[in-house]
Amino acid sequence: MHDLRAVRDAVDALRDGMRRRGKLDTLGPVIDRAVELDRDRRLTIQAVEERKAARNASSQEVARRKKAGQDAADLVAQGRTLGEEIGRLERELAAAEAELQSILLEIPNVTLPEVPEGGEEANTVIRSWGAPRPAESVKPHWEVGEALGMIDLARGAKIAGSGFVVLRGPGARLARALMSFMIDLHTTEHGYEETWVPFVVNRASMTGTGQLPKFADDMYAIAGDDLFLVPTAEVPLTNLYRDEMIDAAQLPVSLVGYSPCFRREAGAAGKDTRGLIRVHEFDKVELVHFTTPEASAAQHEQLTRNAERVLQLLELPYRVLLLASGDTGFASAKTYDLEIFAPGVGKWLEVSSCSNFLDFQARRANIRYRPAPGEKPRFVHTLNGSGVAFPRTIIGLLEHHQQPDGSIRVPVALQPYLRTDVLR
Repeated sequence: MHDLRAVRDAVDALRDGMRRRGKLDTLGPVIDRAVELDRDRRLTIQAVEERKAARNASSQEVARRKKAGQDAADLVAQGRTLGEEIGRLERELAAAEAELQSILLEIPNVTLPEVPEGGEEANTVIRSWGAPRPAESVKPHWEVGEALGMIDLARGAKIAGSGFVVLRGPGARLARALMSFMIDLHTTEHGYEETWVPFVVNRASMTGTGQLPKFADDMYAIAGDDLFLVPTAEVPLTNLYRDEMIDAAQLPVSLVGYSPCFRREAGAAGKDTRGLIRVHEFDKVELVHFTTPEASAAQHEQLTRNAERVLQLLELPYRVLLLASGDTGFASAKTYDLEIFAPGVGKWLEVSSCSNFLDFQARRANIRYRPAPGEKPRFVHTLNGSGVAFPRTIIGLLEHHQQPDGSIRVPVALQPYLRTDVLR
């Protein structure tokens, strides 16, 4: 969420940020309305204070007259009228503040200056690792996965509907191995604290990280409880510190956690539906950082490198994209996407988005720290990234490490977790 001062004192920068995102046509009038509401709000506050001062002065004069035995009926009536005006103005103030708050929750973050302007076509490859395997003679993952008894798409659809998958036998063992491997890597090599969080969250948590109110249609809501299945462990991990003051000596706080992720993908009907490319429930290991504003840029680079290390150890060729402003997520100020190449599909597939949110989420969730005793509290900067998501990683493993006999070579780093060097 934006500081109200962005509307009051830096509205041109806010408008330019929306222009860079390609959203000025839709959000320009919204920003104009926010400016109007803030102006009216301040005028109303002033009017309330003036009338309260007048009512207090009138009350004192009423008391003086009564003590002197003088008539005060006119002042009593005046005080009653002032009270009614104050009540009306306070109701108008509450309505204006509620509308202004609602608008601020709907305006996305402003991307950083180094983020390229434009849409998806302006995304920039900043580095790559490994050589993609040629597509010749490589079967798509859904074929080899079903042949090996790893993926059961038909029964997943029977149980829960399209977009849900059953992993069986070696496929189920692979998913469990990936979770342990990634968490062990991030805790032992990268210094994250392992955290196991609830897989349902409340509305305040979803609002704090920016999923609500903007993306309500993509969420799985639990009717009657005002709870939501998590779209990512980012939500519960970030909200661990909602409405809290973090001790500055603790920063940076780096957390890693596993969760299933539930997404309706309401706006992606018919897109990338084969196999595991786009599903409604999937597993993911998430990395979350809380840090100071001064350190967040360096923390972003570190977090991204931590996610890359997973792909390197799994021997999966990948590239790192700096997303353009129009392709950057709602709450993010800067995002790197990690994409692996899947030769059987013939596509680059995103397996991780590593984002710096600056203080955007922290303002929504009220997460602060005090730089030093006696100093004014500041909002932390939050960052997160997948470390990494399972389905497309499994696609990469099944397609990139596929052998002529249809078996799957297991990368050395994963062999201790699967207790084998080949899946067949």
